Amino acid sequence: MNTKKSDWAAIIAGGDLTAPECFSPEDYGTIIAADRGLEHVKKLGITPDIIMGDFDSYTGSLPDNGNIEVIRSRPEKDDTDTMLAVRTALDRGIRHIDLWGGMGGRRFDHTLANLQTLLFAREHGCEMRIMGSDIILLQGAEDGERAYERAAAEKYFSIFSVHEKAEIEYLRGTKYPLEDTVLTNGFPLGVSNEILDDEALLKVRSGVVMVIWRRNTGK
Repeated sequence: MNTKKSDWAAIIAGGDLTAPECFSPEDYGTIIAADRGLEHVKKLGITPDIIMGDFDSYTGSLPDNGNIEVIRSRPEKDDTDTMLAVRTALDRGIRHIDLWGGMGGRRFDHTLANLQTLLFAREHGCEMRIMGSDIILLQGAEDGERAYERAAAEKYFSIFSVHEKAEIEYLRGTKYPLEDTVLTNGFPLGVSNEILDDEALLKVRSGVVMVIWRRNTGK
């Protein structure tokens, strides 16, 4: 990490916890368990700083630890528990969030909600990633060129336009390179690419793209 540890938070949600062996508590200044994510926290054997949610999907007991902040919400609300966790992190000045357990699980609608939450975080000055599947949003020239190492990735590498269109200045080092290409959200041109060189280089000229680059955990 190139920024201070205090700038980073991990939010652990109730979806599938992919690659839990890659989770390192010491990387984060704040760890938040969102509702059923508390089950993952217990399995990982870690102590969160904050537990929050309406606890409609977590039925166990809450830890009896005075050092853990517990924030309860009503089930009747506009935000998902994950969104509430993101808002809490933003309110506390955190500008980098890793979401664990953000995909799969019992509710596909929550998976879609978490993908939309990526955009919410970015629009509020925070870079947020969904871990395990390594999903991140990149926006125009402000994010510059990004590199993705072949040795660290599984086979497929995909990019999608989030809004109506996104202009790709270039995508190099892949089986299907792109130069001066417009992606739209009505056709998945960027799906199932592969990194062939030591690394793929991506630069977005305008618009917002979603990059899905699944890390290879060696399992």
